[in-house]
Amino acid sequence: MRDSGVTSEPILVVMGVAGCGKSTVGDALAARLGWRYAEGDDFHPQANVDKMRAGKPLDDADRRPWLSAIADWMDGQAGARRPGVIACSALKRRYRDFLREGRPQVWFLYLRVPREVLQRRLRDRHHDYMPASLLDSQLATLEEPMRDEPRCITLDAADGVPATLEAALQALRAHDILPAQEETR
Repeated sequence: MRDSGVTSEPILVVMGVAGCGKSTVGDALAARLGWRYAEGDDFHPQANVDKMRAGKPLDDADRRPWLSAIADWMDGQAGARRPGVIACSALKRRYRDFLREGRPQVWFLYLRVPREVLQRRLRDRHHDYMPASLLDSQLATLEEPMRDEPRCITLDAADGVPATLEAALQALRAHDILPAQEETR
């Protein structure tokens, strides 16, 4: 990244509600760039997994240790001067502010998808502990990034992974996060 004061490589948080494609797009983006990818769901404590598996939505207290673990991963990437991509719902602005605090290399890619598409995607997929019934609670919790929120890029992700991936790469170049020759594949 070429922003003054930034001393480490970019870390991209691919965010949004269940079914938006954050894991698939995040993994594809990391593979395309040759960067390390992490699945945010893997950072949940077992109590969170059990709660979601039971169809109960997480609250702020549940999310605190999860967000702290994600922040630790990002700090590890930054300390090693490695770029990275992580999928994380980051539904509320205060969650994003927490992950962004003291980390000027962190950017959020918000995958916006219409409710009908989300419902179809969730109906057609299997997730170990995120039932489709939790979509309503996620949409109710979601605070979409606003124009005044720093280092957030909103992408229309309704058209699937290839189109979203290309839109993400174009947006990252437009924001000078990726040089034009950054892509390795």
